Amino acid sequence: MHAAFFDLDKTVIAKSSLAALGPEFHARGLLHKRTLVWGVFSQMLFMRFGADDEKLTKIRESVLKVTKGWDREEVRTLVAETINEIIEPLIYDEALELIDHHLAQGDEVWLVSMSPAEIVDPFAELLGITGAISSRARIDEEGKFTGEMEFFAQGENKAVAMRELAESRGIDLTESYAYSDSETDIPMLLAVGHAYAVNPDRTLAKAAHDNQWPILSFSHPVRAHDRSKSHTPFLVSALIIGVAAVLGRFQYLRR
Repeated sequence: MHAAFFDLDKTVIAKSSLAALGPEFHARGLLHKRTLVWGVFSQMLFMRFGADDEKLTKIRESVLKVTKGWDREEVRTLVAETINEIIEPLIYDEALELIDHHLAQGDEVWLVSMSPAEIVDPFAELLGITGAISSRARIDEEGKFTGEMEFFAQGENKAVAMRELAESRGIDLTESYAYSDSETDIPMLLAVGHAYAVNPDRTLAKAAHDNQWPILSFSHPVRAHDRSKSHTPFLVSALIIGVAAVLGRFQYLRR
């Protein structure tokens, strides 16, 4: 069995999922205005310059501090009520074409995201894909976030989770695919036989050049429910994927 693993933020959608939901969290009294402004500013820097492990660790610590005491079910309800209006319009059409192509080929399709499961799982369901690997926060006996992380899906942790998933589901990673935009996801891309850099930051662009990974440009957001089901996207996606298939396999075996 083969699989395709997609990073979420800036790969499947055009911005950070947490930042996109920030105004709604603020409107419902979960975020102070000062925190919201900081989040927007951080998002601008993230979009312009990318984020290394140190920056993402700081983001994680800030998010954990802010979310401590939040009710998990309240967050789930908020996401369920707003995902179609806030997150869905941010989906890249090019990502949907590739997802549809992989599903048509019989591949499993997984989101692999640093964002929390409360956001990523509903999004995977919206896309109609196999499932998701995501960060998991600790929850106390009252259903509140403790401000601690049970699993942080960042950097090498993404690759570890992918390998564990592959072993449990019989996925051949040497013939599987991964797509991401960030240098922090280089371990994720190295874990498969066919890696693709999507709108890469500078460090990932260099790594893509060094590893001969194809670079894809996604630029057209579209609502998931509005996408065309014609066969044309499948043909285009198949061509994109096929061009580098032999090369990707060769690079994986060299590693």
